[in-house]
Amino acid sequence: MKILVALAFVLILLSLGSALLFLMKDKGKSNRTVKALAFRVGFSITLFILILVAHSQGWIQPTGIR
Repeated sequence: MKILVALAFVLILLSLGSALLFLMKDKGKSNRTVKALAFRVGFSITLFILILVAHSQGWIQPTGIR
């Protein structure tokens, strides 16, 4: 489960970085930035749902604030 969460974070960061690259390179003349940001939102929502399902199935446990 830790590997899936780490992989999702990496995908989110790569999508955000590619959006920045497309924004700087295209200067707003194409919609590649919008697509990259849409993928980032999709990855973030997928990660959130994955964490909710993993918690409800007992695959991960909350640790609380210590």
